[in-house]
Amino acid sequence: MTDPAFFGYGSLVNAQTHDFADPRPATLKGWRRVWQSTTLRDTAFLSVERAADQEIDGIIAHATPQQWSDLDAREAAYSRIDVTQTLATDHPTIIYKVNANLAAPTATNTPILLSYLDVVVQGYLRAFGPQGVARFFASTHGWDAPILNDRDNPRYPRRQILTDQEIALVDACLATRMEVAKDR
Repeated sequence: MTDPAFFGYGSLVNAQTHDFADPRPATLKGWRRVWQSTTLRDTAFLSVERAADQEIDGIIAHATPQQWSDLDAREAAYSRIDVTQTLATDHPTIIYKVNANLAAPTATNTPILLSYLDVVVQGYLRAFGPQGVARFFASTHGWDAPILNDRDNPRYPRRQILTDQEIALVDACLATRMEVAKDR
């Protein structure tokens, strides 16, 4: 049996936030990303939920036994879900989903940390290009939540330095997404 792998769909797409071996772009069918409120904190987590007619881009990477321990600690608010069959891969693959016991009803007033979103978008840009960033925004639900601009004092623990062009891309995509959410 080969070592298990994981499918990352948020900050794990950004290779600057980890040292997992050989992360490869992949597409997971039958799932979508959602901004999820929890009982743990006052800002949203990025999570997933089953959605038969949707798909999300992400990365597949392998972890050593020590890295699994560290990854489980990093993703402590999440449960492991087996997605091996969905990916039609030849090795066991899991995805992390916000633990149902911690999930709160998704409320439109639970803010999304901009420093967190910056890291995610930077990862998608580097792994999938501008089209991948557009697909990230289009395939993620919950954009009616407010954005907490913490760029000057980042609250996200794995924050990254973005170029001026990356910041402009995040801001432009957010403005477009917020307009779509407002028009609903």
